[in-house]
Amino acid sequence: MRNGLSSSLSVTERGYLPSEKFDDDGRIKRTGTYMSATAHIITAVIGSGVLSLAWCFAQLGWIAGSITLVLFSVITMFNSILLTDCYRSPDPVTGTRNYTYMDAVKSNLGTLQYKLCGVAQYGVLTGITIGYTTTTAISMAAINKSNCFHKHGHQADCRVHNNSFMVIFAVIEIILSQVPNFHKLSPISVIAAIMSFSYSLIGIGLSIAKIAGNGIGKTSLTGVPVGKDFSGMEKMWKTFSALGDVAFAYSFCFVLIEIQDTLKSSPPENKQMKKATATGIMASTVFYMLCGVLGYAAFGNDAPGNFLTGFGFYDPFWLIDIANICIVIHLLGAYQVLAQPLFGFVESSARKKWPQNKLVTKELSLCGIDINMFRLVWRTTYVIVTTIIAMIFPFFNDFVGLLGAGTFWPLSVYFPIEMYISQAKIPKYSFRWIWMQILSLACLIVSLVAAVGSTRGLITSVQSFKPFESVS
Repeated sequence: MRNGLSSSLSVTERGYLPSEKFDDDGRIKRTGTYMSATAHIITAVIGSGVLSLAWCFAQLGWIAGSITLVLFSVITMFNSILLTDCYRSPDPVTGTRNYTYMDAVKSNLGTLQYKLCGVAQYGVLTGITIGYTTTTAISMAAINKSNCFHKHGHQADCRVHNNSFMVIFAVIEIILSQVPNFHKLSPISVIAAIMSFSYSLIGIGLSIAKIAGNGIGKTSLTGVPVGKDFSGMEKMWKTFSALGDVAFAYSFCFVLIEIQDTLKSSPPENKQMKKATATGIMASTVFYMLCGVLGYAAFGNDAPGNFLTGFGFYDPFWLIDIANICIVIHLLGAYQVLAQPLFGFVESSARKKWPQNKLVTKELSLCGIDINMFRLVWRTTYVIVTTIIAMIFPFFNDFVGLLGAGTFWPLSVYFPIEMYISQAKIPKYSFRWIWMQILSLACLIVSLVAAVGSTRGLITSVQSFKPFESVS
């Protein structure tokens, strides 16, 4: 294994001498801080899905909705903190660095689980970037529709095709994708994090205004009641789907190691990352709770899937436009945060396979910007392909829900727990080992249940699917 070196070896014994320019592994000195890591985490965790939490509360009700949010927050924070100790192996402070999530799995769990992890991690990252393409186009279209409704009235036919907006998004992403790695993404992440707070605050403010003007909507402790128009079976499917949405809303473990690899080594990376993780998840939970609770109170059991793009609000139209612009800017940055691990994996594999090929290894300087031909071609191709898939399958967000439900357990629960058990050498069948396995099993059951609900939603979308007719 790559981390077979003893943690007691000094830096010079490992063959590297740290300096003002280089870290103990011979790489250019990392400059990331607690603040930059927190920005990366918030950008990865708070997606536009925060605005669908009112719908989740409508399906789950006040009791289950609140409990679910808090529970997944605690589970995610616990597993993420375990994972921060796996950045270095075998010792969490002085061991050899694992540059990626997959490296950490390989060092602690072996080659087979490393390969399984790769399939899950890069599959879900690809799925999310396709989903972000669709979601951003919907927000762009919502701006167009908002202005149309303001000009022609709420009953006007303001439907627009999303494909042109996907092309605009793709062009911008092709440019942003030339940022070489996570280390250079901090400014983009900070802007994206500010945008996520901005549209969340706008959603919260609009909900409060609606409650002040119209009172609290029709709500209940258990969510949408079963009745003539809403069967018990339909209630079950919607509940399963809502569980999956909440679980996936907290998923960011699959980029945690890559974020941690941007941190400077003093104070120790795991200590900085634990602090950043706690801050990021707590901030996200506060906004999730406010959006879910206030959104449900405002709309009641009729809460839309997204009250900024689904037109739960029409006025003030200019504020709706600002909120959707913030969503677009946030997702432009979030796309990069989530795509970087995949970009890095392909490019490092290419360098290992063709170390003498100048197209793969040579960096050219253009107007002060480093350009690599392989990076330019590969990342441009990736953005184009994912955009085409988003155009062909406008219901891809349903598939992302299934992908998220299927990968929440392995990436956010199973691998972090198993790696920690291996690294901390926790005895099998000890008390700690048993309750960690119980937690893992419980999360597996939730993932399976959410996957079933997402599968039904996907089937429904496929049955009504018409290629290239992506209209909002």
